[in-house]
Parts: sequence; C-alpha cells; structure tokens
Amino acid sequence: QVQLVESGGGLVQAGDSLRLSCAVSGRSVSNYAMGWFRQAPGKEREIVAAITWSADRTFYADSVKGRFTISRDNAKNTVYLQMNSLKPEDTAVYYCAGGGFRAPIILLRTSNYDYWGQGTQVTVSS
Repeated sequence: QVQLVESGGGLVQAGDSLRLSCAVSGRSVSNYAMGWFRQAPGKEREIVAAITWSADRTFYADSVKGRFTISRDNAKNTVYLQMNSLKPEDTAVYYCAGGGFRAPIILLRTSNYDYWGQGTQVTVSS
C-alpha cells in the first residue's frame, strides 16, 4: 500500500520560509511524477508545483514562481517543496501527490495523480 506523508507545515510570518517534505512508502518514488497542490478554505485544490519522474522538468504556478522550489531525493523516497518569501495568500492545506508511472510529461491536474497525502497546514500571517 502506497502512503504519502507530508510534514513541515506551520504558522509563519510573511516573508518567512518553510520546507515541506513528502515521505513516500510502499513504492519507489523514483518512477513517479510528483506534485504539490494546495487548497484554501472555500477554494478548489490547485497545482503549486510538479516534477517529472526523471526530474528533468518542473512546473510552477505563476503565483509561486521564483519563490517555491520542488525537488526530489529518490534515495530517501522523499519529495520537497521549499517555500520562500511566503505571503498571506499562500495560506492553505498543502498536499503531496504521486502518479503517472514514468510519464514523460508534467502532470498538472488532480485527476492525473493516483496517490495523495493527508495534507499539512501552512498559515502565513501578515
């Protein structure tokens, strides 16, 4: 059984940084595309960042481009989201997702992903 467990969320002030981690068990993360999504109260879940299984391509939502960085450590079976210069509008529950066995493309939709974590809360105060 595949499990994704996010950690690293918390309450920070605007301008601070956080690093989210997504530890994967039950399957090697190295063969899967991975993504980070977020969902704010009353809003739909949206893509934040994504990375191909080979790590040769990444995607960032316009709202986080230049501030967030997605990376993966296949040896540790873990995916990260480094978040710098946080803003109050970044406040949301952040979810890690995996899918697309060796898919050669970036996966952007929630329906593209087969595995999801339980989410971690990020709250940015002004």
